[in-house]
Amino acid sequence: MELKWLLYVTLLALGTLAVQAHDMDDDNNGDDVVDIEDDLDDGIEEAEESKSEMSAPPPTPKVTYRAPVPTGEVYFAESFDKGTLDGWILSRAKKDDTDDEIAKYDGKWEVQDMKDTKLPGDKGLVLVTRAKHHAISSKLSKPFVFDTKPLIIQYEVNFQNGIECGGAYVKLLSKTPELNLDQFHDKTPYTIMFGPDKCGEDYKLHFIFRHKNPKTGKYEEKHAKRPDADLKTYFTDKKTHLYTLVLNPDNSFEILVDQTVVNSGNLLNDMSPPVNPPREIEDPNDQKPEDWDERPKIPDPDAVKPDDWDEDAPAKIADENAVKPEGWLDDEPEYVADPDAEKPEDWDEDMDGEWEAPQIANPKCETSPGCGTWQRPMIDNPNYKGKWKPPMIDNVNYQGIWKPRKIPNPDFFEDLEPFKMTPFSAVGLELWSMTSDIFFDNFIICTERAVADDWASDGWGLKKAADGAAEPGVVGQMMAAAEERPWLWVVYILTVALPVFLVVLFCCSGKKQPSAAEYKKTDAPQPDVMDEEKEEEKDKGGKEEEEEEEEANEEKLGSDADIGSASQEEEEEEEEEDRKPASEEEETVNRSPRNRKPRKD
Repeated sequence: MELKWLLYVTLLALGTLAVQAHDMDDDNNGDDVVDIEDDLDDGIEEAEESKSEMSAPPPTPKVTYRAPVPTGEVYFAESFDKGTLDGWILSRAKKDDTDDEIAKYDGKWEVQDMKDTKLPGDKGLVLVTRAKHHAISSKLSKPFVFDTKPLIIQYEVNFQNGIECGGAYVKLLSKTPELNLDQFHDKTPYTIMFGPDKCGEDYKLHFIFRHKNPKTGKYEEKHAKRPDADLKTYFTDKKTHLYTLVLNPDNSFEILVDQTVVNSGNLLNDMSPPVNPPREIEDPNDQKPEDWDERPKIPDPDAVKPDDWDEDAPAKIADENAVKPEGWLDDEPEYVADPDAEKPEDWDEDMDGEWEAPQIANPKCETSPGCGTWQRPMIDNPNYKGKWKPPMIDNVNYQGIWKPRKIPNPDFFEDLEPFKMTPFSAVGLELWSMTSDIFFDNFIICTERAVADDWASDGWGLKKAADGAAEPGVVGQMMAAAEERPWLWVVYILTVALPVFLVVLFCCSGKKQPSAAEYKKTDAPQPDVMDEEKEEEKDKGGKEEEEEEEEANEEKLGSDADIGSASQEEEEEEEEEDRKPASEEEETVNRSPRNRKPRKD
């Protein structure tokens, strides 16, 4: 019981102190000044210093940034850590079919540190302006040719201000004699387009490749199916995300975000429209015959309308059994002119016409069943059948839904290796965005997965580690919140200490067994002693019964010997007495030690 009261008092004291701390904080922020003794001031200062020392979070582990270095052969690698746009070409082109004011690719690009960066020295390419066309590109170290090795393209994106409408996708520009990066624009041929794009609530992760028709030589865009994963977080959390496309010679592909697969498939089966056209198509010149019957059901030609079928009967009729409610006011209208209404002073009858008071509900009707001319309510007509129609029966001439016949597709081709796309020789960003400060970093194009993973670990991995180290733990966040709002200490105390208090309360609230001292005071036997005494008495009683049985047997033997040594007369008398049932008293007397005769050996 003392423990329960101690816990209760402790909780009450902690809650009171927390509330007082909150009140003191509010008082210090007010206009009134409270005079406090010097010694009390010193005590409070010492308490606050010790509290700050105890609540101070541990120092954040520092993550040192080093520019990533490719660990294998690459076609392109750019970390922007030199702080310049060396090797990149800004487009000076104009967008076709667009107003001159916005047709120019005059959006600004700069190499900057990321906002709120946790890695000093880590720079990236930033799309600075909004509502403008942006285009920038760079040459690969050598053109990429699709042969027997995979293609891996990987880069980082951070929507530092979120994203309203715009993209952050990259284009792999096709190797052509006409390629001029100085005039890079939306019509510049590309082999692959890959990356995030968003407008409104439509969140996309593009993978598009341009496939060349082997028969016509024309290019057609093939779009990968939409991923099943929810992409919204990658656009809204303002964190750096790693986008990776892996394209294999067996036509399989994978799309990863932060090294997690969000989409995968095959170029032959999972692109729209399909890479290969169908073998057969519908004959565009085929026409449906005039006598082709597509009706599965027809009206029964032999059906006749019944004679009693009345097509003119109304669907509703007046209820002849209805009776006008008592108190119905036939002469009172439902609406009357408002008696309190007054004509406005600026009413001009020549311009506005004759003024009439507005209509209001008749107050007399509120206390009666109704007003105006009473009419019988309408009910369904039991004799109504509607317009007669013959029943439908199966059409014996039904031929099914007509379809044009199939013919061989004159444009059919079969490309079983769509992976072998047009080689590309440059990488570019051609974007329109309504949001500024989109951060790009750590581009790499290679053929080995291990090289891409090492590059990601040295770049995106460091960012992730730095962000994780800078984020306070759960306890740190709770302490910081309580420093701003002292009343949270009460919540913490009740949340943590109250369950402990209840557990102790319930565990210790059982009935107590009397202590040994209490037994001594009352001389009452303790439970274990009582049990032992009962067992001893039971054993003792059993032994006494055994001894009594043994004595009885010995007495019986002794009496038999005495009888044998008695006289003949006494034997005759005893025989007569033996024929009679011996009473219990005689047996008791004979068994008594006083009546025992000495045994003869």
